[in-house]
Amino acid sequence: MSSSDQGPPADCDARIARLYAYWRTLCPASGGLPGRQHLDPGAIAGLLPWVWMVDVRHAPLRFKHRLVGTEQVAVMEADYTGRWLDEAHPDFLLSSAYPQFVAAAEKAAVGYEAGPALFPSKGHRAVERLLLPMARDGRHVDMLLAMTIYHTGHACV
Repeated sequence: MSSSDQGPPADCDARIARLYAYWRTLCPASGGLPGRQHLDPGAIAGLLPWVWMVDVRHAPLRFKHRLVGTEQVAVMEADYTGRWLDEAHPDFLLSSAYPQFVAAAEKAAVGYEAGPALFPSKGHRAVERLLLPMARDGRHVDMLLAMTIYHTGHACV
């Protein structure tokens, strides 16, 4: 876990808080990051529709959709599993999200962002996104566990 890990705010969506709390339980007692091998999808079954995972490739740094939850697929109207983020989302490298992905991959920083929805035509007014670094060897980030929650109505984010 990064020393810059502050986690999501106390008033975040309960699902974001649950995923973050679960990830924290996976962190080895001796320090370091959890890896995919520590993750039990059954333990977070109720959260899986909003969960997505990204493989991290280094040199050059690049991100690839490994798994995309059903709620993500429904909102984006596409299943991007297996596709590079910069190809699936042409504005990704210029987006406000990209620096968080880089910080998660290079510094093992937890990323949280709340803001306006990218898909307002679907009735979503705001989103919350959580990025959690994972490392098979406990040190070198090779995957991101993520969640995006889409809010309708007057979400307080």
